[in-house]
Amino acid sequence: MSDGMRHRQIVELVEQFSELLYRYAYRLTGNSVDAEDLTQQTFLTAQQKLHQLRTLGAARQWLLSIMRNSFLTSRRHPGKTHSLEGIEETLSRDEAPEPLVDPNELQEALLELTEEFRSPVILFYFENFTYQEISKHMGLPIGTVMSRLSRAKAFLRQRLSAVAGFDHLTCREKVPT
Repeated sequence: MSDGMRHRQIVELVEQFSELLYRYAYRLTGNSVDAEDLTQQTFLTAQQKLHQLRTLGAARQWLLSIMRNSFLTSRRHPGKTHSLEGIEETLSRDEAPEPLVDPNELQEALLELTEEFRSPVILFYFENFTYQEISKHMGLPIGTVMSRLSRAKAFLRQRLSAVAGFDHLTCREKVPT
């Protein structure tokens, strides 16, 4: 494969999957700086291993697998990454309705989950993967995926309702005891 052809394929992958990968990375890492680094690392690894991609139809799964492996590696070797925590970001937003769940609280709750529970939740609820796609991506039986999603949802429901004194996921006010 010529360098020009490889370059076009990488550009095509970046254009098609950068938003998906960034969203997944943000949910995994909890902040935009680390998410950007993880997304860039994923594309760098993809460029180096482009010869392993058999068809462009498999690119989504392939890139998400690279990202997940890079994330897990960075967690095993935390000294190799640098966090810029404490730097506030300013984001301009259009007027939007108040969400039922505070996005920051949701992100904090997601980060409290171990990776084995966090990844299925992110893939299912934020990236619209099916149980089968999650099963294939993570190399798990579908029953395990369903169990992990159920347990993660129960944790998130309990965690988020305890924070605000309100059961956000069923929209009922908690009765004081």
